[in-house]
Amino acid sequence: MEEKVTESKFKFPTEVVELPSKGLIYPKDNPLSSGKIEMKYMTAKEEDILTNQNYIAKGTVLDKLLESLMVSKINYNDLITGDKNALLIAARVLGYGKDYEFSYRGKELFIDLTTLNDKNLNSKDLLEEGVNEFEFTLPHSKTSLTFKLLNHGDEKSINRELEGLKKIKKDIVPESTTRLKYIITSIDSDREKKSIREFVDNYLLAKDARALREEIRRVSPDVELKYYGEDVEEAIDIPVDITFFWPDARV
Repeated sequence: MEEKVTESKFKFPTEVVELPSKGLIYPKDNPLSSGKIEMKYMTAKEEDILTNQNYIAKGTVLDKLLESLMVSKINYNDLITGDKNALLIAARVLGYGKDYEFSYRGKELFIDLTTLNDKNLNSKDLLEEGVNEFEFTLPHSKTSLTFKLLNHGDEKSINRELEGLKKIKKDIVPESTTRLKYIITSIDSDREKKSIREFVDNYLLAKDARALREEIRRVSPDVELKYYGEDVEEAIDIPVDITFFWPDARV
């Protein structure tokens, strides 16, 4: 009797994608600390994901796409936003090529996605390598605090909280302050969540909040999703949505 071969004869081609964080923001025992993720090329299965109306309605279609493309065994909730953006660019290049066309104020613009620059994490900004935490002193109140960069799991928690608040507060939903309550990890060494929330609600000056957001942007690793061309007066944001992957995949 012939022995059956159970392993599939079809092999998915893969590529290793380097993360803008270089893995420095993740704990040493987290696979993401390698600073690299292996991804497979897109298939017809992923095109089904892109046109899944349920995912589109929930706003989860791009996350479902990336999760399907992962070969490396990671917890998707651990990924910070900048690293996710790098994976989105890589997925687009692997799936549909490096050339991307998009509309801006009636113009059709073209960009080679492989020319986009990574804004890498500077390890000197971290309080400690392998710990997602940064230190900052608010310039006006002189309050010392620490903060983290939000990961996918944090974003889901924030969205759940905001959805709950919408049911209570019909007029104003405090999205900005809610996000800050998740971003800030301590106030003058006090790590109690109650203390952080009270500070954000009652004592955080608007000009200090602006300075903090600027500091977060400064230290955040990411992909520079900007178009610089002679046909535009200033750099413009490159739109990344479902049509970024497949122009025919429209709602």
